[in-house]
Amino acid sequence: MRRREALKNGMLGLGAIALASSFKKINDLMISENLEKQIALGVQLFTIPKMVDKDFEGTIKLIAELGYKEVEFFGPYPFSSQEAKDGWNQFKPMLGLENDAFYCFTVEETAKLLKEHGLTTPSMHTDFSSLRTKLDEMLDEVAKLDTKYLVLPAIQEEKNTLDHYKRFAEEFNGFGEKMSKYGIQFVYHNHGYEHVERDGEIPMDYLLKNTNSDHVKFELDIFWMQAAGADPIEYLENYPRHYKMLHLKDASETFRFSGDGGTPEQWMAGFPLMSDPGDGVYDIAGIIKQAKASGVDHYYLERDLAPNPEETLKNSFKNLRELS
Repeated sequence: MRRREALKNGMLGLGAIALASSFKKINDLMISENLEKQIALGVQLFTIPKMVDKDFEGTIKLIAELGYKEVEFFGPYPFSSQEAKDGWNQFKPMLGLENDAFYCFTVEETAKLLKEHGLTTPSMHTDFSSLRTKLDEMLDEVAKLDTKYLVLPAIQEEKNTLDHYKRFAEEFNGFGEKMSKYGIQFVYHNHGYEHVERDGEIPMDYLLKNTNSDHVKFELDIFWMQAAGADPIEYLENYPRHYKMLHLKDASETFRFSGDGGTPEQWMAGFPLMSDPGDGVYDIAGIIKQAKASGVDHYYLERDLAPNPEETLKNSFKNLRELS
């Protein structure tokens, strides 16, 4: 009897090993196919804000003609909170902008325009205030664009202790659970300050480990992560399937924050050192290769406030095609 049981258990053990081996082979094959696949390139419109502000329709046409397949909007939008609109109104004159998204177009007109030019908007940036106070209305509206991700691009409030990030993680999970009913996921975009140790832990790691990956994903901005002294390839490798989007830009030389990376002034200090992806010091090809293996689906050019926007669109597309 014991011999039969031993044989049975042995066979089950061998079956489990064979099954695990099969799963590994399938997974390796999927990774291999993904690495060979040509990525669809997109544009975060904060790269070219003046162009879309002055001629939204013409700019969308140009983006499509150059070969890009996706765009990512930045707000505020008609359905954003008044607090978000009032805050952005303080910055618009400094940036030479007059309009908010969707640049005098309705959501329905925007959806039609994108479709006419073969473009999609998988993700859109929003803000904490709108997420907290206008989420239902926002979800109803962005659903018209078939958007799959709503992104919080930065936390512009107190965040100096791990307890702050614990509360943020709870909020992120709540946003994501509510969005799931619309087939949308919540996304957090790093900005650098998350890599400063707080109470013995790195906040970025805390957020990645303590959010529900079914509902909460991440967008990796390779410039801001490296400005904080962290390595994008390591984060992509250590947290597979968590990152769904990349913001791709380069640097003419290594840039590090003067402080904790927590203020717009520190971010703006990096703008003059930004360059088109592929023209600077970052390992863009290596980052994209690891991103493919780790399950990233969307690759956006984002050179914040590019000084020569049309040239950046053209040059970046050429570079990224060669590097991916």
